[in-house]
Amino acid sequence: MPDSDRPDPAPRGPTPPEPLSADVEAVIARWNPQGMALLKAVRGAGTVSTVALIGPDDANTTLLRTELARFEPRIDLTDPMTDANAAVESTAPSGGAPSGVALILLDAGSSLGADTLEVVRRLRSDGTRILLVMNGVHAYQDWRTVRSHNLELLTARGFGDLDILPVSARLAVAGRTGGDAGLIDRSGLAALHAELTVAAAGAEASGDERLTAVLARVLTDTKKRVVEQVAALRSGAEPARWREERATLLAGRDGGRATAMSTLRGRLHLARVDLMTEVGGHVRALHTAARTELDRVPPAELGDYPDRLQQSVTELTGAVDASIEHRLSELAHRLDGVDRTDLAPHRRRDPAPRVGPDPEPRHRGVEDHLMIALGASAGVGLGRLLVAPLSLVPALEVASIPFTLLLGGVVAWWVVRARRQVADRAHVRQWVADALVNVKAQLEQRVATALVEAETELADRVVRASAIRIVDTDRRVAELEARIRRAAAEQPGQLAACERDIAILERHIVPVE
Repeated sequence: MPDSDRPDPAPRGPTPPEPLSADVEAVIARWNPQGMALLKAVRGAGTVSTVALIGPDDANTTLLRTELARFEPRIDLTDPMTDANAAVESTAPSGGAPSGVALILLDAGSSLGADTLEVVRRLRSDGTRILLVMNGVHAYQDWRTVRSHNLELLTARGFGDLDILPVSARLAVAGRTGGDAGLIDRSGLAALHAELTVAAAGAEASGDERLTAVLARVLTDTKKRVVEQVAALRSGAEPARWREERATLLAGRDGGRATAMSTLRGRLHLARVDLMTEVGGHVRALHTAARTELDRVPPAELGDYPDRLQQSVTELTGAVDASIEHRLSELAHRLDGVDRTDLAPHRRRDPAPRVGPDPEPRHRGVEDHLMIALGASAGVGLGRLLVAPLSLVPALEVASIPFTLLLGGVVAWWVVRARRQVADRAHVRQWVADALVNVKAQLEQRVATALVEAETELADRVVRASAIRIVDTDRRVAELEARIRRAAAEQPGQLAACERDIAILERHIVPVE
């Protein structure tokens, strides 16, 4: 029979992929565990209809569908169904186009509600396979707590075999944009795709075609990861970053002790100036009030004034102590890196300053005798002036002499008494001035003592805190130096291992025409 008459050979189907050797599977499992899981899922997957997607129809769901569509084999998802009853009816075996698989999207920031639990119960009663996914975990720091609580709720309802996969489509986008395969793995989409592949496979391609496509993609992705690791090892970027971090740690090896001590001394000096100024103002105000009060005190109460001044000084001391404690507490709270338990420094309670001994009795001097003479002279002169009209009558001239002497004595007594009161008041006023000078000195010493004690205690805290940081810095520096030495020693072996893995993968990668 001529060749032209011979029938064309029947078209052959796709060549089934050869089974992977143990070496290739070990390389894939080591560099791309998610890809290995996907291969196992595709090998054991049957043909199931489209997966029903139950969840909110929002931007996060759209982004999740878009990123899942980039994985091979492609998983067909229905449009998001937000109505629980409609979702159950669409996945029920009695429906027109039963799905058999349902993907339920959960909120990563809130617990399972009664409606969602009811949907899970009804789907399980219909024999539908359920996949629970917590989407958007990147936006919630406590998503692990929420996931654990949701698992407890499922277990309490008898669904302890169900698991909740945490995924983040935004992390997958970031990893794909930056070429970071590790970030894509952490997004959880590869694990979700593997789970979906076990339950549902594409209906358009046969099993061999699907396995060939997935195998080529997994091998290419694994080789890409090994090549990236080789480039990172040869560039030395990681050891360089470790050296930079070590230099930064060594630059601040003192744990900030010098800066903290300088700041502490500066703030203590400022506190000393402010407190001394405040003490001076309080004492001046007390002195002014005392002088005003002395001008109004009756002469009979001058002897009790030292007790009243002592009471005022005690009240002033309490106000000064409150100012000292407030300032030291504020200073302690503004210190960085110290132990903040019981921050107010301990300070002993000294008694209030004493105003000193009571004023001594005023001793009479020449002035007092002079005032007696001047008072008698003035009294006699005033008496003669008053009885001068009587001297015109000869019979009354002699009788006016006793009256003149009596009036002179009364005036002399009054002048001496007034002079004594003025002198006593001036004597007490001078005593108050001297006593308040002593009180001011004692209050300033009180401030200085409190600041010295606070400086000692706070400096000790700074030293202890910096010592802890120095130990931690030394530990971290030692860890970095060990990493740098280990990286330098292991780099040749790691490069050789990576090149060997690349050679193994290249023997199985089929170039795409």
